[in-house]
Amino acid sequence: MNLTHHAAARIQQRGIPYAAVDAILAYGCRRRHDGADVYFLDKKARARMAQAMGKKSYSKLERSLNSYLVVADDGAVITAAHRLGRLKF
Repeated sequence: MNLTHHAAARIQQRGIPYAAVDAILAYGCRRRHDGADVYFLDKKARARMAQAMGKKSYSKLERSLNSYLVVADDGAVITAAHRLGRLKF
């Protein structure tokens, strides 16, 4: 996982575990928005992830999975934040 300095600071400030960042990148949906990719988990992605990880591992991360990541074209994570509402594309 390639993080920018800004992304590392935001992940730490917002209390998002690195395991959740990895899970969002691996199982999340990707949408293109303003020149970058936005990764997030919808219901189908959460179900896929829960089945692949197992209920115990999933339940540990479930609280922090309501987040999204903005990823540049070179694959670097630009920033991370909590989803407080619906993402509008």
